[in-house]
Formats: sequence, structure tokens, C-alpha cells
Amino acid sequence: MDRARVAVVIEDDPDIRSLLADVLEQAGFAVHTAGTGLDGVRLVSEVDPLVTTLDVNMPGMDGFETARRIRAASSTYIVMLSARTEEIDALQGLDAGADDYVTKPFRPREVRARIEAMLRRPSAHALAPPVAAATGADDDAGWIRHGGLRLHPGMRIAMLGDAPLDLTRSEFDILAAILSAGRRVVGKGELALMLRGEQWTGAEFLSESDARAIEVHVANLRRKLGESPSEPRWIETVRGVGYRITAR
Repeated sequence: MDRARVAVVIEDDPDIRSLLADVLEQAGFAVHTAGTGLDGVRLVSEVDPLVTTLDVNMPGMDGFETARRIRAASSTYIVMLSARTEEIDALQGLDAGADDYVTKPFRPREVRARIEAMLRRPSAHALAPPVAAATGADDDAGWIRHGGLRLHPGMRIAMLGDAPLDLTRSEFDILAAILSAGRRVVGKGELALMLRGEQWTGAEFLSESDARAIEVHVANLRRKLGESPSEPRWIETVRGVGYRITAR
């Protein structure tokens, strides 16, 4: 089956599970469903979906742990859905590897729109890019370099020295945006809209939740790069605005 047309719904409530399946089927997906986190992890492994929707509050394995297990082995887009409205829950979901977080009750049209926005972003995602793919005899075309850090947006490979970086889709896109901008400051609002597949004009409102989500992604990036915000080697914070690469 064509992976581009496959989706998985992991939801313990049968009514919501059926509703989400209908939404995705109307969007042209072949949909598979699971009622528990463990069954969902197995199902994602079996059918290799492009999109996975995931409930947070499930009996047994909750959505956060389910997302971590899925993300460890799959590049599927993950949309988490939860009745929890606290900002910390959304941030925890993003930290677990989700690409988006939608609160319940939700409108079916909103869920479909959020998924379509995600699909406008590149779908390729190397969970563990092979070193040979990034260090072969190819020329330098397409590579962005800064202080031993190399990134190829087209191949979606990021390398630190000779070691591949295991980045989520959002982390990769944020790093690519910051490196591509050179010393220009990339605002949190610009990054937030970029992750939704939308264009930043400067007039959009940046919610506190969006700002915190970007901060979580950047914090995860720094952890994987092994750098400290107080002594950055690659990503410099411009307080109250956003981020830029450090001076060479």
C-alpha cells in the first residue's frame, strides 16, 4: 500500500476513534485504528503510516509514552489529541516527539486542516541517517556548514563532525531555518508558522503556547548538539526575539 495514503488512529474512545477515521478517510487516507497505546505502536510498525493521531489519556500506556516508542522507530507525522488544556501538557507532547498537539473538544475541519498543513512540509525524515550518505564523494552542493555542523535540507541529513544527528522533523526544520538565515535573527513566530507550513509576514500573533513550543524544540536541539545556552557554539538566543547562528 502507498505509504502516502495510510494513516493510523490510536484512541480508546470508540466514538472519537470513528470520527477521526472518517476525517482521514475523507482526506483520502486508508485508515487503521487501535484502542490502546501498545496496539497502536504495533500497528504503526506494521503499516508504516504517513500520519498518526494519538490520544493522550489512554488506559495502560499513555499517549506520551506511546509517542516516544513510535518516534524511536518511525518518521510518521504524529498529531496528539487531548482534553488536557494546560500548556505543560502540550509541551510534554512535543517533547515526546509529536508534530502537533490539538485539544479536545476539536472540530473535524480543524484536525484535517492541521494535518494538511503538516503535509506541506517535507515528508522525508532520517531517524538515523547513515554516515556514508553524508560523507561520500558528492560535492558540497546543497550543504549548509557552520562550526563543524553540516546540514543538507534536500537529503534531510544533519551531521556534527562525522556523527549523524538523530533529529525529529520539527528539530531538523528549525535547525535548517536558523542555519539558512546566517546571522539574521529568526523569530519564534516565524519558526512556529514555518512548522505549520505557513508563511510569516510579521503581522501574525504569536501565542505563549507557540513560543514555548519553539523553546522546547530549541532546547532539545541544544541537548542533542551538546551545547549550553549560556555558552552556545551554534545557536544563539536573541532575548525576546528568536535565534540566530553564532558568529564564526
